[in-house]
Amino acid sequence: MNIIEKHFMRYFLLLFWVGLVFSCKTSEEPKIGLITENAMVVSAHPLASEVGKQIMEEGGNAVDAAIAVHMALAVVYPEAGNIGGGGFFVIRNQDGSTHSLDFRERGPLLAHRDMYLDEDGEVIDRKSIKGHLAAGVPGAVDGMARAHERFGSLPWKQLIQPAIDLAERGFVLSEAEAAKFNRAKENFNQYSTVNPSQFTGKEWEENDTLVQSQLAETLKLIRDQGRDGFYKGQTAKYIVEEMERGEGIISYEDLEKYESTWRAPLEGTYKNFKLITMGPPSSGGIIILQMLGILEDREISRNGEAYAEYLHLKTEMERRIYADRATYMADADYYPVPVQELLDRNYLSQRFQTFNPEKATPSDEIAAGKILSMSEETTHFSIVDPEGNAVACTTTLNGGMGSSVVVDGAGFILNNEMDDFSIKPGHPNMFGVLGGEANQIEPGKRMLSSMTPTILEKDGQLFMVVGTPGGSTIPTSVFQAIVNVVEFGMGMQQAVNEPRFHSQWQPELIFYEKEGMDQGIKSAMENKGHSFSERGGIGRVDGILVLPDGRLEGGADPRGMDEAFGF
Repeated sequence: MNIIEKHFMRYFLLLFWVGLVFSCKTSEEPKIGLITENAMVVSAHPLASEVGKQIMEEGGNAVDAAIAVHMALAVVYPEAGNIGGGGFFVIRNQDGSTHSLDFRERGPLLAHRDMYLDEDGEVIDRKSIKGHLAAGVPGAVDGMARAHERFGSLPWKQLIQPAIDLAERGFVLSEAEAAKFNRAKENFNQYSTVNPSQFTGKEWEENDTLVQSQLAETLKLIRDQGRDGFYKGQTAKYIVEEMERGEGIISYEDLEKYESTWRAPLEGTYKNFKLITMGPPSSGGIIILQMLGILEDREISRNGEAYAEYLHLKTEMERRIYADRATYMADADYYPVPVQELLDRNYLSQRFQTFNPEKATPSDEIAAGKILSMSEETTHFSIVDPEGNAVACTTTLNGGMGSSVVVDGAGFILNNEMDDFSIKPGHPNMFGVLGGEANQIEPGKRMLSSMTPTILEKDGQLFMVVGTPGGSTIPTSVFQAIVNVVEFGMGMQQAVNEPRFHSQWQPELIFYEKEGMDQGIKSAMENKGHSFSERGGIGRVDGILVLPDGRLEGGADPRGMDEAFGF
């Protein structure tokens, strides 16, 4: 019996459980996550988590499981899990060695800095967000192939087959998933050149089965031909033909030349913890290390008024650091990102000299610091295997359903990552984040990201694997999960469940989750000059915590269908 047949019945039960989750407030959810002895996967979809678990039960390591989970998410979570986008791997092997793989999308060779501006130099509405020109050159398949080439232990075909089974046989939709596809129909019909009837062919209802036959055939090519099954041959032909019909610019040459890149992870310390995270072209690692660097010498508490003081401190950090992001952070292959200078403790101290514990600093009084020398539809999964190898992977199409362009014949959705470039200095992207010259559009360049896959060590031993989707809220959500565990003594599930808050320089607001703000704390913050904006869930953090006795606790975010599996 294969993975899909074995767990269809269980999946119906999971849909019922998810319905219960959505009907409950965060504060009423269980505080302890799944605990296992040997291995764990936490991802955005129970079927993908189950695939990863099964791969490890068959003898695969964390990277094998990550590849299989990534491909399964391309089927069961197509709005973010993908083969039409890109992302980052952070890996910590059992022997303590660390690695990071950048498979971020790249600007097409015909891209140029003013491609989204009209003749008067003004931004053309939504041109960088929807349609064929919004897509960067996908990196996901190349990234999975590179990871397997270096660290894989099971045969490639064995890792891809579960995704093929899911696409061919279909999977059952929850009520929320059905609604999601119904909402996406209008954009699919507007921006895809050929009606993607697998998504738009009916009014979706709970318990319907979604079958993706075109995607299954594409996955078979990837299974049988590896990287070439995507970047060459029939799939490449489908992509280029889609570009030609929709006046896009991704070419055969773009696909042939795409390469993911192994980079040295960005590492830093916080007290007796070591953080292993992603450096440029991600801004996320720099941001959380800057925030922790400022926090390290300060006392914080969750008790009463002290928690308002912590949120004030956190907001003031975010305003200053996101101003740095707009000025200094980009693809380091194209711009000299001053990473060490941005993380220097003297620099961080200087950045915080204007901090007033009693009053909010207006954003128009904040600019990037003076350097003396010179990444909301994403998904994350965390994996620990029986040997103690760990993978944190964050991958994305950028916005929900990406560019809303489905490649006809190949059956997958293209990203809209070009919006993560600075399409015009000072113009906000779809997440409201401002950009500058450092992140301008250039051919072959990787757009700046907020993705923050992160692994923590404590006293030299694996301690935590964590990450989240959420656009510009990613680094602050990861930061909050870390602080909840390290400073506030929470377990992984409780840390994930806690209400989250986010600020980012511009707009000058603190975003908070519905029903997630204590009114007394809100009033105390407003008295300091802060303004608030209520919104839906912030991020979907998925993490794994190594408990003192060596067991693993999974934290699967109840804001989605996220689920932990292990053994």
